[in-house]
Amino acid sequence: MPDLIVVENLTKTYGNTTAVDHISFDIPAGIVFGLLGPNGAGKTTTVEMLEGIKQPDAGTILYKGKALGKTFKREAGIMFQHTTLQDYITVREALQLFADLYPKQASVEELIEDCALGDFLDQNTHKLSGGQLQRVLLAIALVNDPEIVFLDEPTTGLDPQARRNFWNLVERIKAKGKTVVLTTHYMDEAKVLCDHLLFMDHGQIIAQGSPSELLANQFSDVIIQIPGTDLKVDQLPDSLDAQLHDDVIEIKTASVNQALEALMTEGIDLQRMNIRSHNLDDLFLELTGHELRS
Repeated sequence: MPDLIVVENLTKTYGNTTAVDHISFDIPAGIVFGLLGPNGAGKTTTVEMLEGIKQPDAGTILYKGKALGKTFKREAGIMFQHTTLQDYITVREALQLFADLYPKQASVEELIEDCALGDFLDQNTHKLSGGQLQRVLLAIALVNDPEIVFLDEPTTGLDPQARRNFWNLVERIKAKGKTVVLTTHYMDEAKVLCDHLLFMDHGQIIAQGSPSELLANQFSDVIIQIPGTDLKVDQLPDSLDAQLHDDVIEIKTASVNQALEALMTEGIDLQRMNIRSHNLDDLFLELTGHELRS
């Protein structure tokens, strides 16, 4: 696929703090591109520069081979993390209000269908539930029929059902050939939606690739899980790499057979044992560490 956006040596500083430190990457057309990292990693600043909201101190951002300009503004849609709509207007009126700001408009009726807004079109925007509001904001981001859509943590605060419904909407956007740039703190969301992931920390890129590539490159073992109520870590053989996480003992091993043999030799009850592969949560912690970020 051709690259829709090309970023070279992008840099942004605030006083003595370098928020984004000479990063370079490409965003191919037609994919869901995920930007991940802990708080303070620089991803929000990066996205705001990609959106044209903040100007970089150094480096370049090219959209279709040219600097961000009128073409980009016409062809980009943005769903911000926090957006306040006018009170005392209906969902339908809000859609039309934003659509009228663009020379090119998507079909409002198609947006209503695609984003499943039909049940509350005539409801005031300030009375919407969290899930309903997010669907409206997504529709607003699509009113100009954009080629690239930025979604900044779009499912934060939604219940599991609303999140899943939103994922379906994003997949429908991608199916129409649009490019999506997604920031999220939900690793399951990134795994389901994203074709390519870029991990940032301390203003730099620390890993990038498809979810499957990143996991395969980082891990060659699996995890055996045993409920912590069934035994204690110090009861396990010293040969096993075991840790307690959230009342579950996790044993990392490259050889399941050898690990199970060691456990059975010690007479450990394996009735409630579970074996799983590494996931993006494991990868996130492996890349960025376990310490709490403010």
